[in-house]
Amino acid sequence: MNLSHNMYLNAGISPSVYEFCENIWNSLKDRFDKIDEISEYNQLKVISAMQKNKVSEACLLGTTGYGYNDLGRETLEAVYADVFHTEDALVRPQITCGTHALALALMSNLRPGDELLSPVGKPYDTLEEVIGIRESKGSLKEYGISYKQVDLLPDGSFDFDKIKAAIHSKTKMITIQRSKGYQTRPTLSVSRIGELISFIKKIKPDVICMVDNCYGEFTETIEPSDVGADLIVGSLIKNPGGGLAPIGGYLAGKRECIENAAYRLTSPGLGKEVGASLQVMNSFYQGFFLAPSVTANALKSAIFAANIYERLGFEVVPNATESRHDIIQAVTFGSPEGVVAFCQGIQQAAAVDGHVTPEPWDMPGYDSPVIMAAGAFVSGSSIELSADGPIKPPYAVYFQGGLTWQHGKFGIMKTLQRLTENGIISANFDRITV
Repeated sequence: MNLSHNMYLNAGISPSVYEFCENIWNSLKDRFDKIDEISEYNQLKVISAMQKNKVSEACLLGTTGYGYNDLGRETLEAVYADVFHTEDALVRPQITCGTHALALALMSNLRPGDELLSPVGKPYDTLEEVIGIRESKGSLKEYGISYKQVDLLPDGSFDFDKIKAAIHSKTKMITIQRSKGYQTRPTLSVSRIGELISFIKKIKPDVICMVDNCYGEFTETIEPSDVGADLIVGSLIKNPGGGLAPIGGYLAGKRECIENAAYRLTSPGLGKEVGASLQVMNSFYQGFFLAPSVTANALKSAIFAANIYERLGFEVVPNATESRHDIIQAVTFGSPEGVVAFCQGIQQAAAVDGHVTPEPWDMPGYDSPVIMAAGAFVSGSSIELSADGPIKPPYAVYFQGGLTWQHGKFGIMKTLQRLTENGIISANFDRITV
């Protein structure tokens, strides 16, 4: 008997759920070995960048006030630039979240009269107000910046003919969302992003190609900046923060793009020279150091979830066997009850706030009620075990994170337990009752 068997039973996992999940886990060990190879490669890449830039104990101390001559801040930005193979980077606690990082990248590199193009369909919900798709104060639209999008084809491929037709003299910037957001489309691999950027650059070489890299960092051995992206953007409470960063975001890319962003973040004339790092440098460095390993654990958890729910007959994206390019696993339940039960199962597995029952609510930036489960050490951290989804058709839940594989495994077992207890999945796991 597995050493942990009784611990699972004591934690509320029934023998049938345990056996069902354990059989699936045993079938995935070879695939998990390949994930560990990617993690090992990326771990060495991070260590190499830290050693090259002579990270020292002094870098971990932080600054206050204006933050002039902040050794830790400047060294960390050099480390990010080296890991992502870019000319420069901006890594700051003053960037509050992923949406803020993306808004910063867009608003600093676009000017009135310019047009932004998304060749991969609708962007993530919270960017709709940034762009002006949904009216909001301070949107790009309010500043005279127009927006156009080309949807993906039904099979998830790029509509190259329409993309070519959409690019014109005012097209200043291309935004490419790597992950699926609240959609059930495939996540874009780095190679596919490279193919798209190459096509666009042949049409308009001077256009700025920005990639929303959220949830994708360290899932492959290369990043979008290795295949032609001028700018990549992400959040430190996702993959690159390694579960330790308490706040923050990053931009990495061409020096001019980063300089523009720095002046927008602080002030014209100040740029990167100010912005105290306070007491977060230790967490930023150690989190980035841990990020390849933590991301690998989240990937294993996502693959485990995909295999379980595909076996039960639900639509899962990505499917149980295809290659992975981000840490998000979508499961379509077709009913709000399924989404809610899944999220409540995740919450029950949390080490923090495991006693809390999440419910849908009207979150700022979204056009429908959203349920979020995240018993996290860092509030809202989606590299930690978490799940969320909008309460609207097709009623899909988006699962991500897991600082350790063991926690991710337990979380998915808890979702299955909850769905079974609620009568959404049959007790013998051979049919769906929704």
